[in-house]
Amino acid sequence: MAWSAAWLLRPRGGESAHLLPQPLTGRGHGPGRRRAGPLRCGAPAPPKLSPFSQCVRYLAFLWNLLFLLLGLLALAVGAWGLLAKGSLEGERLAPLGSDPMLLFVLVGLGSSTVSLAGCLGALRSSPCLLRFFVGAVLTFAALEVLGGLLLVAARHRLRDAMRDTLLLCLLRYQEEPDLRFLVDEVQRSLRCCGLSSYRDWETNPYFNCSAPGVQACSVPASCCLDPWQNGTLANTQCAFGVLRLGDMAASTIVHLGGCVAQLSAWLHTQAGGIVAGAAVLVLVEATGVLMALRVLGDIMPIGAHG
Repeated sequence: MAWSAAWLLRPRGGESAHLLPQPLTGRGHGPGRRRAGPLRCGAPAPPKLSPFSQCVRYLAFLWNLLFLLLGLLALAVGAWGLLAKGSLEGERLAPLGSDPMLLFVLVGLGSSTVSLAGCLGALRSSPCLLRFFVGAVLTFAALEVLGGLLLVAARHRLRDAMRDTLLLCLLRYQEEPDLRFLVDEVQRSLRCCGLSSYRDWETNPYFNCSAPGVQACSVPASCCLDPWQNGTLANTQCAFGVLRLGDMAASTIVHLGGCVAQLSAWLHTQAGGIVAGAAVLVLVEATGVLMALRVLGDIMPIGAHG
């Protein structure tokens, strides 16, 4: 039987010996060989980045990580402010648009989202995330330039817009702690009171002379010439009853001039600093875009840019 099996397995005629069953060794065919993995058709090999390109890639990651942390910080501050004041409750959703903390939330949410896309795009070499980052930053830059041009073109109406903003702050002085802090800082630093004069505070429902509270016919303590008592303690009642006095008597207690003219003059003197700050912001955005474009150009295969 063994001789018959060997005779049947013997190659005949033009048959080759390699058609006979061969012993299998290990996991591959033949001793010491392993089966090669399947080739993926149409998948280009990842480009080998130069040391400079690697440096730009990690610098872009750290650059966006910094602004991601700043955006998350602004978002946390805004959310904490809204929750602490109860601005997200049902009965207070209407005045939410005038809450300064909402600006922190929007700025933090936008900057953190864009910076996160830049971080992940640079770290994982994702063309989609890098394109989104570049497009979002260019959109923000275009909106900033457009806003600057509109401010320059409508600079004569800026004073009216400022007056409307200050009037809103004046009306909501007691209801919004943030607005109260802002108004007090402006009046204290610019040595002014009200919009055009100190009597503008009569429009406030708490300072009006017909109000039932103890603040009737008064103005905030930040309007006082000397808001301190004995030079150390804040005197919150230094301006009580000022609206009942004449201008001559009131001038010895509070500042009579309004804040609109003072604020306009201050902004005019700070125009150079505002322009410099805007230029720095544009430079920061341009740096992030250039690094993202360099990383995108390094990771994209030749001929895939079209």
